[in-house]
Amino acid sequence: MSYRVHSIFFLCLSLTLGSVWSQGSPQDAFILQYLERRLAQVEERLSICEQSTAGVTQKTYDLSSEIRSYLSTLGILRSEVRSQVDSVSVRLERVERELEYLENKIPPQSNIEMEEALLEQQIQAAELDQLQKKARIKVEKDCNKALSEIKSLKIVKKTGDTHGCWFKDPTEGSAKVYLLSGIRNRTLVEYPSLRSFTDRTATPQATVLQLPFQWQGTGHVVYNGFIFYHKADTPNQIMKVDLLNGTVVDSTLLPGAGRLPVYSLNPNTYLDLAVDELGLWVIHADPEYEGNLVITKLDKGNLAVEYTWDTRCRSRDAEGAFLICGTLYVVYNTRYGGRSTIQCFYDIRDTVHRDESPVMFFPKRYTSHSSIHYHPGDKQLYAWDDGYQTIYRVETQRHDQVTVE
Repeated sequence: MSYRVHSIFFLCLSLTLGSVWSQGSPQDAFILQYLERRLAQVEERLSICEQSTAGVTQKTYDLSSEIRSYLSTLGILRSEVRSQVDSVSVRLERVERELEYLENKIPPQSNIEMEEALLEQQIQAAELDQLQKKARIKVEKDCNKALSEIKSLKIVKKTGDTHGCWFKDPTEGSAKVYLLSGIRNRTLVEYPSLRSFTDRTATPQATVLQLPFQWQGTGHVVYNGFIFYHKADTPNQIMKVDLLNGTVVDSTLLPGAGRLPVYSLNPNTYLDLAVDELGLWVIHADPEYEGNLVITKLDKGNLAVEYTWDTRCRSRDAEGAFLICGTLYVVYNTRYGGRSTIQCFYDIRDTVHRDESPVMFFPKRYTSHSSIHYHPGDKQLYAWDDGYQTIYRVETQRHDQVTVE
């Protein structure tokens, strides 16, 4: 509006000056020219001022909008803080009520001492029960044998993957041979006998069984018509499956197992099951025990833990292990492959015990085992050697006849 008034004013002034210009003297004309220039300059400054005023007005409007937005956000934050304060207040009141309730419920000191004494008695009873179980393993299942020599090597066949396991059912009277190829699968191949396993023309043919769940690693066994294996995608679950109908009979979670591989040279095996003259075992490594091997005796019926032993045998550079009469023998090698040796063993009876273990050499074959299973009836080791199924014949002696080197 002010700009229009100024424009009309300057227009009228120009017309007046123009009239004077047409009627005045040269001196008057000069003055009029000067006034016109000054008026033009004033008009230009007024235009700039008008533009600046419009810009300031827009900035003021934007600032006002931003302040309104901040005020709205502050209102929301204030509501949230008030809500949180109310919630904390409610929780404090609840805690006060619970503390008051607990104060009224805490038993007298004499009752606490009685409960501690009862708990100590229960712990002692549990320890005594474990010792009794260990004693039963020693007495009821006496087995006075120890490995003295690995005599010979026989390559039976080459089939399947580089890693795998094969074995016979150690149950008395059973001649069936089982093969599990690879480190993860659910296929189990069953042969009626060792002859049918080696002879492709023999009849009847092999039976292919699909297990309910996949297995992992190479530490599985078949015992009395049941397969015991490490269930894949679980750290420490052991499955027991009936091979007659393929149904799961039982399963268990082995405490403390499955946190690192049993043997550093077989990184895919976390639980290694074994069978000897005393029954069913599990070999695993314990990171809380310097990574050394641990052996656990299982009840083959319900998979209950009977007893656990911590050994001094290291997992590092180990490729496999087996048990004979309750004595663990650990097989070592190099990561490049070479001649396998037994450099450490552990006897649960402490009848053969020494800090320095004698070294026992396997017959020369410069590869590495992915699994070794002992058959207590045949007195043989069934090993998987770089895809070759091999058998080692072993000799045992009485514990008191084993030579200490």
